[in-house]
Amino acid sequence: MSQRIPFHQQVVTPPEVVERFGDLHPPFDKQAAIPEANRCLFCFDAPCTSACPTHIDVPRFIKKIASGNLAGSARTILDANILGASCARACPVDVLCEGACVMHRYNKQPIEIARLQRFAMDSFYESGTLLPFELGADTGFSVALIGAGPASLACAAELRRRGVRAEIYDARPLPGGLNTYGVAEYKLPLVESLREIEMLLQLGVEFHFGAMIDAASLDEIEREHDAIFLGVGLGAIHKLGITGEDLPGVTNALDLIAGYKSGERTSVPPRVAVVGAGNTAIDAAIASIRLGALEVTMLYRRGPEQMSAFSFEYEHARNEGVKFVWHVQPASIREDQAALSLELRRLTSSEDGSLVPKPGSEFSLAADMVVLSIGQGTHTGFLGESGRGTKVQLERGRILIDRATGQTTNPKFFAGGDCTNGGREVVDAVADGKRAGIGIAAWLEAQHAKA
Repeated sequence: MSQRIPFHQQVVTPPEVVERFGDLHPPFDKQAAIPEANRCLFCFDAPCTSACPTHIDVPRFIKKIASGNLAGSARTILDANILGASCARACPVDVLCEGACVMHRYNKQPIEIARLQRFAMDSFYESGTLLPFELGADTGFSVALIGAGPASLACAAELRRRGVRAEIYDARPLPGGLNTYGVAEYKLPLVESLREIEMLLQLGVEFHFGAMIDAASLDEIEREHDAIFLGVGLGAIHKLGITGEDLPGVTNALDLIAGYKSGERTSVPPRVAVVGAGNTAIDAAIASIRLGALEVTMLYRRGPEQMSAFSFEYEHARNEGVKFVWHVQPASIREDQAALSLELRRLTSSEDGSLVPKPGSEFSLAADMVVLSIGQGTHTGFLGESGRGTKVQLERGRILIDRATGQTTNPKFFAGGDCTNGGREVVDAVADGKRAGIGIAAWLEAQHAKA
């Protein structure tokens, strides 16, 4: 039997891309980590722990760093969040744990929780230590998880710790969902996402790649397993619905990010226009700068106060050289020889508060590439295609769940992550998956007791 190639060795990001996408927050070394850990007040009722969706015991893991117990620190993190390494890099800590740090009350810099968490997790993975968990006694139950993103990975880990078999199905060739394909390289390198997921194999999680799940295959999977977890994320980036958006020079933010992370794209043309102002749009704009664009312009139909991107992401983009044009709407995209031209209209508020084009405000913006990032559609249509009717109840394409357990309106189906909340953070998906894994195991045990 041929030896399996580890996930993180299956794709190699080109060296020039790695060089351009250096760490946004460089890692601590021991000489920096210990003094920072000792700044922590080790609060008893720590607001940082409450602010973390997975409720990592932050004072506990930091205190273990301060005392030199890095293995114990990593175990504390992993016990609450199996993707603790990814979250240390990708979490918007400014509005979560670090944003809640009590140091703010004393006009002091918050403890650098994310960098300390990364320090503990990097040390753990570099040591080659096995995951510090014992698998639960085999229950004989099996669960299929659709999608290999953070929600499914966290759910699978909880199931294996409770003796439930977990099989993950994903259409792509590699696991990780947005962690692997959609998070900016300077936040979470592709190799680090895959290295972390490699550890889940120690728990006996099984993966099925290239698995396109439709209504028929879902019916088959349902017959073969005792429960189903839906971690399908969101669908494609929305279209603008204007002339020219299918031209060759038009792409979307997720394809741009996935392209350079996988090595398929190593550069962009000189002038890039990004339509949208969310966090993913910001990532695409900054990526364009780092891939060689000389001019990157972000276009948004509202003002900076209404943008969905975090304020620190906005400031980061400005520092990188991204320009912003507010209160505009693309009317069409034209191709003029090798260049594109966005036909734009300025917007103003009507009496009822809605945005309407300002008469006579049309103007053009030249670009060599246009990147769309105006939100994603849902990816739940296959749940309503079965000959036996809709599998679970949906609301505007999102799967309705019991937030405490992840259970849907169909008792055998559970769900979590972006397909239920419309697109939040990696750590929120992990928290959803964690709750669902616990909920599924409890439901299966209850079903067995009834039988």
